[in-house]
Amino acid sequence: MNYWNPNDQQFWESKGKKIASRNLWISIPNLLIAFSVWQIWSVLSLQLIDAGFNYTTEQVYSLTAIPALTGALLRIFYSIGVTYTGGKTWTVLSTLILLLPVLGISIALNNPNTPYTTMALLAALCGFGGGNFASSMAAIGPFFPKTKQGSALGINGGLGNLGVSLAQFLIPIVISIPLFGALGGEPQTIQNGTESTQVWLQNGALIWVIPIIAFAFLAFFGMTNLPLEKPKLASQLEVFKGKHMYLITILYIMSFGSFIGYSAAFPLLIDGEFPEINAVQFVFIGPLLGALGRPLGGYFADKFGGAKVSIIDIILMVIGIIGVIFFIDENSRSFIGFFVSFLLLFATGGIANGSIFTMFPIIFGPQESPAAIGFASAIGAFGGFFIPQLFGFSIQHTGNVNLALYIFISYYVLCAIIIWYYYARKHAEIPIDTLENQ
Repeated sequence: MNYWNPNDQQFWESKGKKIASRNLWISIPNLLIAFSVWQIWSVLSLQLIDAGFNYTTEQVYSLTAIPALTGALLRIFYSIGVTYTGGKTWTVLSTLILLLPVLGISIALNNPNTPYTTMALLAALCGFGGGNFASSMAAIGPFFPKTKQGSALGINGGLGNLGVSLAQFLIPIVISIPLFGALGGEPQTIQNGTESTQVWLQNGALIWVIPIIAFAFLAFFGMTNLPLEKPKLASQLEVFKGKHMYLITILYIMSFGSFIGYSAAFPLLIDGEFPEINAVQFVFIGPLLGALGRPLGGYFADKFGGAKVSIIDIILMVIGIIGVIFFIDENSRSFIGFFVSFLLLFATGGIANGSIFTMFPIIFGPQESPAAIGFASAIGAFGGFFIPQLFGFSIQHTGNVNLALYIFISYYVLCAIIIWYYYARKHAEIPIDTLENQ
């Protein structure tokens, strides 16, 4: 293909729409499987200690956090790399590389004497899945006209985020049965009082091998490398000269970072706070609400204003955390209250993700917006590292998670102040909601 201009109406209707649609619907399952691999440890970590792996609670929390750290770092390179290789080539390679962590984890889980450093390295490799978001969004955007890019990116990102829910729904099922027979290896035995249960933790990694190969194959034969001008690195880095790059990054950590961080930590928190509740089969509901909330946040932002929606949403997130604190207190302890409070956090985190995302083109304009999105999403993903780490640190040093929760409240209040001062008040530097309605 030698020509691509989706803003040319005749080209779009005659040829471009079909190609763009095909690439979008192939990109989605590749991104979905990447998110699933990224979040493997959010479920597998639950039973590591009971299965005979000699790790501390803080180390187990770290295993859920490390993929977010490497995923965040990789997003910076992925957002740039895809612009040089093309969307098809990058999607194929970035999907196939996910075989490294899933095969490595399946081998390591067959041996309870596997050193923690090995597990930590394998957790780091799961970060490849997190990097895929930046490259996927950068690859899909240019396929669509400017008037349709928002919807296309919302569909790609929103459905891709469902990979978190898929992992947390599917893994508890497959580790409970000898799905791969002798090929999968020996089971681990978990002792619960006088009863013992066999699990196949390695199945939680092996289950992704066939989808990875299948979706990479689909991308190779169905996607397209667009004939676009290769951007200069210097021009992409211009966005870092302005303070709003850093302000919006703080806000993106609040929104996407909360979603991915709580997704990683939620199963462990339930297990730690309510060990009598077997909640592993429905923890996926939280990330599901977060993923579905993303397009809803974009819709509300278009209708009522991105800054206004974001501030209201942050207030609801603070209420959610206050609810969590209240319902884990020994005097008002309630699993239902705790669970509903966390569902509110997931839903509002997803809505905030969508509403904050609509602020990028207004703040940065059409030229700098893609680079700003790529880099902010990279830094924002660090929330997935810090949230589980803070929970683990809080438990290790204070005996409960309250310290971490109070830190989150403080951070959310800071974000609300930033939005109000710079983007929402009457004489704001960039009055987002006013500009949206012009």
